[in-house]
Amino acid sequence: MQSQPLRNVFAGPYVDRSSGLRKDAAWVEASLVDPGTRFVPVWQHRSLLRMLPEPAAVLLGRAAVAGVADFAAADTILLGRFEGAACFAVELDTAGPPTLAAGAEFADLRLAAGLLPAAEAGLLGYARAMVYWRQRHRYCGACGTVTVPQQAGHVMSCPRPGCGTEAFPRIDPAIIVLVTDGERALLGRQASWPAGRYSTIAGFVEPGESFEDAVVREVREETGVEVVEASYQSSQPWPFPSSLMIGFVARAGATAISHPDGELEDARWFTRDDLASGTPALPPPQSISFRLIAEWYQQASGRRLEDEPGARLWPLRR
Repeated sequence: MQSQPLRNVFAGPYVDRSSGLRKDAAWVEASLVDPGTRFVPVWQHRSLLRMLPEPAAVLLGRAAVAGVADFAAADTILLGRFEGAACFAVELDTAGPPTLAAGAEFADLRLAAGLLPAAEAGLLGYARAMVYWRQRHRYCGACGTVTVPQQAGHVMSCPRPGCGTEAFPRIDPAIIVLVTDGERALLGRQASWPAGRYSTIAGFVEPGESFEDAVVREVREETGVEVVEASYQSSQPWPFPSSLMIGFVARAGATAISHPDGELEDARWFTRDDLASGTPALPPPQSISFRLIAEWYQQASGRRLEDEPGARLWPLRR
């Protein structure tokens, strides 16, 4: 597979995952008390950031984490080595917002990721996804026993004799596709979205289904449009909560639109002139959805969609 010239937000070799060290209990124990180790706190699915003077992730030493909230080794998850230092995610399980240093805040990573350095966005996304997975595997799926973390937080194991079921981190693969007829792009909107915002067609891959088959099915189910050709473009980890978005560009056969499954409030064909003039409002610039649209726009126009003064980028520019 050819490498992409541009990595999507949350993607890339931002951390040495050091998977071989997850079973080294002595190394993990020593790292947890090492003053050089850094912790990525997650509170109610929010990430710790400092927005001024420039947006940046806030990584804490052990003493700083302990000053914010009580935690034990079992509450941590080894992420690997970040900038040469051992790095752990830690869930802060407090009802109210932890007390923070001036200028720091727990923020919605979905909105802030595009403002952060790429490596920091990836690290925070990884931490958020792992904490979410752990929260949903506190009990054995086979017998209901309380699970215990193993391998530095990457396995949740059932301790009940005769069971011993192990749960490993999972992701939900989803296709996301820009369908075109050459001169127009097919975009849809959900009723819950901000007024005027449209995006590419997306949906989860079902058991026994290939990515390509999912593209054809999802487009047909949501818009009634038949896809006759699809090609892979790029992928993006999307930790909201635990997806991997597999991006495609597809060519439509017949272009009549319907709404067979009722999932979308509306779907329409838009020209490049429509996009440049602000109809519709576009998805966030840090999303693979925007990349699919922007690259299609630039291929014919020779201009970057984000540079068009009339284009509406949600939520950073309206």
